[in-house]
Amino acid sequence: MSDRRYDVVIVGSGPAGYTAALYAARANLKTLVFQGFELGGQLMLTSDVENYPGYRDGVMGPDMMDDFEAQAVRFGAEMRPENVERVDLSERPFRLWPEDEDEPVLASSVVIATGAKARWLGLPGEERLMGKGVSGCATCDAFFYKGKKVAVVGGGDTAMEEAGVLAKFADEVVLIHRREEFRASKIMLERARNNPKISFLTDTVVEDVLGDNAVEGVRVKNVNTGEEQTLAVDGFFAAIGHVPATGVFEGQVAMDDGGYVFQVDHTMTSVPGVFAAGDVSDTRYRQAVTAAGDGCRAAIDAERWLEEQGEAEDAEDPAVWTAEKERDAANL
Repeated sequence: MSDRRYDVVIVGSGPAGYTAALYAARANLKTLVFQGFELGGQLMLTSDVENYPGYRDGVMGPDMMDDFEAQAVRFGAEMRPENVERVDLSERPFRLWPEDEDEPVLASSVVIATGAKARWLGLPGEERLMGKGVSGCATCDAFFYKGKKVAVVGGGDTAMEEAGVLAKFADEVVLIHRREEFRASKIMLERARNNPKISFLTDTVVEDVLGDNAVEGVRVKNVNTGEEQTLAVDGFFAAIGHVPATGVFEGQVAMDDGGYVFQVDHTMTSVPGVFAAGDVSDTRYRQAVTAAGDGCRAAIDAERWLEEQGEAEDAEDPAVWTAEKERDAANL
C-alpha cells in the first residue's frame, strides 16, 4: 500500500473522530486522522465535563481530548494536525487534499467527523468568556448554575429547550429575543411561558457579555427605543442554532438544507464507502458521548464494508497484529 493510501481516512478530531480512529486502528486498518487546526473540536472550549461516563470526578475538555487522541495513537492511528482543503469522492480510491499540498491522500474509505459549532452573536465578550460562563449547551453546563441567574438568547425551539433545562437548576432564566414573535413551536413556547423561573425580554438584542474572568452580566438594547440596560447574570447561553462544518463535502454527499450529512444506511452516507459520525449528522443530541458512539459505529461500518469489498479480510485476525498491539489490547 502506498505511503499516501489508507484503509480509513477520518476527517475531524472530536469524540467522533478519535473514537472512529481507535476502533479502526484496533481492527488493524491503516488509519489516518486529519485533526484540523482546531484539535479536539468543541470540547477544547469546555472547562469541566462531568457527564461523560468513566470520569467520575469530571475532566477538563482539553484533557479528555488528549486522552482520546493518545488512546487512538497507541493502536497505530496516524495524526495530522491539518485541515482538508478539498475532496473528490466521485470514485475510489477517494482523494483528499491537505491544505497547501498538491498531491492528494488516497482513502479506501472515509469517515466525516468534522462536527458542528454553535452559532454565536459575534460579541467580544463571547470569545473572551468562552467556557467561563458563556456556553452553547445547557445540557452540558446547566448543573453549574444551581441557584444562579442566567440569560438565554434565541427565539426557536432550541432556545425554549435550553431555557427549560437551565430552569431545573438556576433560580432565574431570562430569555432574550430580538422580536416580539417567536419561531418556536406553540407547544415549546407555551411550556417555557408556563415555567415560573423563565421570564421573557423581547424586542431586545444583546450588545455584549460583561465580565473579566467570569460572566457578570449582559448589556442589552431595546430595538424599538434604543434604550440600553445592563442585566446582572452569572451565565450566558447562545441558543440560535448550530452550523455543521461540512463545507468541504458540499456537493459530494447528500445533506439537508442546514448542511447536516444524511446517514443513509446506518452511518454510511449517500456515497458507498463514506461514513458520517457525530455532530455532522446529529441535529438532536450533540453530546460527546453520542458522538463517540457514532464514531464507533462508523468505524465498524467502514471495516465491514471494506471486508465486503475484499479489502480488509485480515482486519480482525489477531495473527496480523504486532506483539506490541497484542500486549496493549490485553491490558485494556
